Amino acid sequence: MIRSLRLPRVLLCALLLVAAPLVQAADPAVDAITQAVARPDVLRGQFTQEKQVSGFKNPLRSQGQFVVARKHGVIWSTLKPFPSEVVVTADRILSRQRDGSNRVELDARQQPAMRSVNAIMFALMSGDVQALSSQFNVLATREGQGWRLKLTPKSAMLAKAFQSLTLQGDRYVRQVEIIEANQDRTRIQFTALSEAPATLNADEARRFE
Repeated sequence: MIRSLRLPRVLLCALLLVAAPLVQAADPAVDAITQAVARPDVLRGQFTQEKQVSGFKNPLRSQGQFVVARKHGVIWSTLKPFPSEVVVTADRILSRQRDGSNRVELDARQQPAMRSVNAIMFALMSGDVQALSSQFNVLATREGQGWRLKLTPKSAMLAKAFQSLTLQGDRYVRQVEIIEANQDRTRIQFTALSEAPATLNADEARRFE
């Protein structure tokens, strides 16, 4: 069912991470990076995603825009090559075409783990990996004014899906690279990031409904 939604890799990763309870883990290096990263109420930006599938010469590319609203969830809108949209809230994951057709929805009442996806999405996209450190070995490094976090799975379940996740950024997460167990690689770059306006506009609010 989850795969039929054709979720972006960053969302699929979040779904797998909620399979086990999370326990906060203290790590001074991770804490320092988390404190340096902005945590606005609303963050908008554009993304470019490139996936290199093992055995294929040319990567698969897509691009679009996103909205992360702390009190509402995430809107992930793919514009190219084919328009589509995924909306993640505390209660559901909704996949649809931009015109509203072909709507598919996962309800948290039927799949309680969905309630954790919102928080984990914020963790992945904001660089706050404190809640993820119980599932991953974390290697944190500073690179000038920026930082790099490499996450490798601790559990056998996650290791079957992912070899590693790498987040890079400064005030914001600028890039996420996902290396799957089969060596497929997905690189997502975030650009044109903006905290203004600090509230959702009417169209954005409607899309969360």
